[in-house]
Amino acid sequence: MYKTQAEASEFLREFMPELEKTPEDREVVLCVPFTTLGIMSQNLHGSRVQLGAQNVHWEDAGAYTGEISGPMLQEIGVRYVIVGHSERRQYFGETDATVNLRLKAAQRCGFIPILCVGETKQQRDAGETESLIASQLSKDLVDVDQKQLVVAYEPIWAIGTGDTCEAREANRVIGSIRSQLSNPNVSIQYGGSVKPDNIDEIMAQPEIDGVLVGGASLAPQSFARLANYH
Repeated sequence: MYKTQAEASEFLREFMPELEKTPEDREVVLCVPFTTLGIMSQNLHGSRVQLGAQNVHWEDAGAYTGEISGPMLQEIGVRYVIVGHSERRQYFGETDATVNLRLKAAQRCGFIPILCVGETKQQRDAGETESLIASQLSKDLVDVDQKQLVVAYEPIWAIGTGDTCEAREANRVIGSIRSQLSNPNVSIQYGGSVKPDNIDEIMAQPEIDGVLVGGASLAPQSFARLANYH
């Protein structure tokens, strides 16, 4: 929940020139608050940056005050939608059942959903990482097309805490996630205190296809450094 429309426009003015040196095979997606989707769509039209939303409701319309539907996002030109982010699960009562509904709604509208899975510190300390994620995947992905999907592993204990999951450990867990998918070519990202000083090591891991970035995406130069990892 960052940036007004004016701040988002200013961000783009500084950020877009930094992508001139970004390799063409790298995809950059900005998943912005609903209020800035319109102006971002206008400014990003024709550029290499894709637009994403941070959530989507499972119905196309209805008495769901405060929610946003897929057709509303289609009209703006959204390509990606984050579903099941740990903050939605932790603070707003998101369950695996509603995550599954949102995933299917996103795909029905032609979006590529970015499904977030991951464990808390308590669950990791109890040795429940693999079983918890396996449970999330089995419930979240019922009747979901894995050819139109991105999965993000976000260890909840590493989000915004400054604690980063070691790159090799993140790679191990992501390998475990991949083994549970019917489509091994699904793009799987790591998310959790990704910063300019650890991006190169993270992206050197063979199982990690990309990153889901939080705080480090708020400053243009910081986010550009992530896109331009070595």
